[in-house]
Amino acid sequence: MNIDEQLDAWIDAHFDEQVKFLQELIRVPTDTPPGNNAPHAERSAELLQAMGLPVEKYPVPQAEVQAAGLQSITNLLVRRHYGAGRTILLNAHGDVVPPGEGWTKDPYAGEIENGRIYGRAAAVSKCDFSTYAFAVRALEAVAKPTRGSVELLFSYDEEFGGEFGPGWLLAHNIVKPDLVIAAGFSYQVITAHNGCLQMEVTVHGEMAHAAIPDSGVDALQAAVHILNALYRQNTLYRQLRSSVAGITHPYLNVGLIEGGTNTNVIPGRVTFKLDRRMIPEEDPAQVEASLRHIIAEAAAQSAGITVGIRRMLLARALQPLPGNKPLVDAIARHGKAVFGEDIPALGTPLYTDVRLFCEVGIPGVIYGAGPRTVLESHAKRSDERLELEDLRRATKVIARSLRDLLA
Repeated sequence: MNIDEQLDAWIDAHFDEQVKFLQELIRVPTDTPPGNNAPHAERSAELLQAMGLPVEKYPVPQAEVQAAGLQSITNLLVRRHYGAGRTILLNAHGDVVPPGEGWTKDPYAGEIENGRIYGRAAAVSKCDFSTYAFAVRALEAVAKPTRGSVELLFSYDEEFGGEFGPGWLLAHNIVKPDLVIAAGFSYQVITAHNGCLQMEVTVHGEMAHAAIPDSGVDALQAAVHILNALYRQNTLYRQLRSSVAGITHPYLNVGLIEGGTNTNVIPGRVTFKLDRRMIPEEDPAQVEASLRHIIAEAAAQSAGITVGIRRMLLARALQPLPGNKPLVDAIARHGKAVFGEDIPALGTPLYTDVRLFCEVGIPGVIYGAGPRTVLESHAKRSDERLELEDLRRATKVIARSLRDLLA
């Protein structure tokens, strides 16, 4: 067998162990919010160290975490130094959105059925804790590298933008890689992605008894007027098209609304949270200014209404850097060999924290275990799942690509 076949054989021989490792990760909840994710980091560190991968723990100060609306974050870093040469960092995140409704499986059991593993974060992205860890183990057992370094970064605030994961570690000079591969969710190599602006809009009126509605100012009616203006704008976004393959047009979603005090009370306050996805060609400052103008203009049409707007998150789009070519070439070559089909380089409408590395000039791409499309994975929906064969094959691709990149 050649070296790549030997890597594949090692992964096959240890695949049952790899699946059990992923099951253990799924069984510790990391719902964000509320974002109490330090316990998962502790469990992950135990499992990694038991496999011979010593872990450095970097807890983010509690005051900073709480100011971001979370409860606890401990970032994990595994450093494997082999010799002189470049450092390749593999980054996956353990935080997830809460399960929500409609599950037919226990979201925290890691149940296996018909060749699939089910659970929240099975596909995004605890699976890539497993992909990356076992790819490194295979690399060291078989290829025995003597050049360069590999680092595994497991972080816990990607759902909130990554500022206390990769952003915090970069700001404190704890990581300084030359190349980055971040958690994936499809067969493709992702080289670009959308940006995301999230805002909280609070509409203030004046409470009143429902029997005498004219004595109050209905915040809900005003909020509906504002929402209608935003949804009209959302329709217009379809006319703006991205030139990046895999990305279509901007769009807006209102994902959470709350307000009022009781059925028989004119609501005096309504709050909604919106999510605006930005294509790589857009200027985030102009996007935010436009939204603020639309909201203010619509609110001004309702007498007695005031509006507060708070930016919750600004995640810039991932712009591909020329230096990512070695990553794209290695993954595409080995992906074709392992999967038996071409592995294209594309953009994705999602956003991730790999952008934080690219913003400081570190080339990165997104690749890991996943189906052909994000939709197939049920990511952020009920019964999130991953084909185990996709996990196996992605691990082989990463192990093979690391061998090339360190050579």
